[in-house]
Amino acid sequence: MNQDWEDRVTAAWATFDDYAEESAPDFRAVIDALVTELPADSPLGPFERACAWDSTGHSDNAVPLYREALARGLTGYKGRRAKIQLSSSLRNVGQAEEGVKLLTPELDAPSDELDDAVRATLALCLSSLGRDREGLSLVLGALAPHLPRYQRSMRNYARALLESGD
Repeated sequence: MNQDWEDRVTAAWATFDDYAEESAPDFRAVIDALVTELPADSPLGPFERACAWDSTGHSDNAVPLYREALARGLTGYKGRRAKIQLSSSLRNVGQAEEGVKLLTPELDAPSDELDDAVRATLALCLSSLGRDREGLSLVLGALAPHLPRYQRSMRNYARALLESGD
């Protein structure tokens, strides 16, 4: 889509916190109106709708829309966002294992600003499956580069959590 449409979507999302919980349908209507401007087969439509459902507390409605967006070929930055958000929604609806399968390949994807979100969401999915040590290892590994000190120690502790079980 063009930059004007992207700017209007960004502006709509910037108002999200202005909507009270009971006004969630009104916010979704704003997103739906923008989506109607897209070509019928655009992956952006189901992606934006999924985000709106997800952000208003309806992971169950978001899951099929994220899947549709990815099936329609959503790639790049928004494709990666869709995988992160779908994995989180899958965890919320009791399908954490599928979230793990979806996000694990993202650990080896080209690095971008979403790397830590991948690790945090994957850690939550792993924790939901009782795999807390793996999740903690991911979180420590993601946190380490942001620390002013102890970066090496935290990376080593993250690795040790997986190796020794201590």
